[in-house]
Amino acid sequence: MEFTKQFLRAKSPCANGFRWFVRHVEDGVGYQQALDQLVAAGRVDDALWLLGQFGPSNAVLHLDSLEAEAFVFAGTVQVRGGIEVDGVIHVGRSLHAGGGIRAGGAIVAGEDIRAGAHIHSDGRLHCGGHLRTDWGVQVQESLHCGGDLRAAWDVVCHGALSVGASAFVGQDLLVHGGIDCGKSLRVGGHVSGEGSLRAGQGIVVGGAISGLTHLEAGWGIKAGECIHTQGAIKAGESLSAGEDIRAGEGYGIFAGLNVQEPAWEVCAQVWAQQPPAGLRSGVWMGPCAI
Repeated sequence: MEFTKQFLRAKSPCANGFRWFVRHVEDGVGYQQALDQLVAAGRVDDALWLLGQFGPSNAVLHLDSLEAEAFVFAGTVQVRGGIEVDGVIHVGRSLHAGGGIRAGGAIVAGEDIRAGAHIHSDGRLHCGGHLRTDWGVQVQESLHCGGDLRAAWDVVCHGALSVGASAFVGQDLLVHGGIDCGKSLRVGGHVSGEGSLRAGQGIVVGGAISGLTHLEAGWGIKAGECIHTQGAIKAGESLSAGEDIRAGEGYGIFAGLNVQEPAWEVCAQVWAQQPPAGLRSGVWMGPCAI
């Protein structure tokens, strides 16, 4: 794709950005070259606007390592080592790093993100496809993953967390906003949050679930330790905790919301050290044996 002034004018750019383009970019320049010139001139927002207008490319960039003030690429980026960027990282397709990925701004990939070490963003993280790291993830704002999320260590998110498919976190999941998971959520350690947690399928947590507003799963919910919320607890099937289950004051605990009442003893079991106060549906079976 080659750019001309007439071609760009058809996209109704802002006056300031178009004037800069006319003065500094020659007619017929390539798509990625135009992005590179904008970023090099410190006009990162204009580069992101251009990428948003014309979309991703099929180009693939191979690097040994990546260090930059800001980085915008229309295609796929494959880095053998680590990535260190002071500002934003924005790629039209996938971002792969053999080492870690660290950005002083947002990290955005139209498709997958894969890292061999830690992922850290001082802004938001947006992944259109699957996100996978052999270490952990820390994001100062929101985290959106359109596919599966897999992290071997902790996931720490200071905004909302949204996962389109399933999520697996090897250690703790700490989220300051809401948590929305399209399919199942599995966490090896503890889950702690300040918003609500909703999973379309089941939730399995090795440690405790605490601090959340409301907790809801389309299938069952199981925690190795306690389940404590400030609001309601709703499970489509069974509910199990190694310790106690406690909802917020005035809120109820519901198991078997997605099964018929005659099947509660099989599909809406509630396991906890003592009968939960406010149990509205389901059958308390006693302390959890496993």
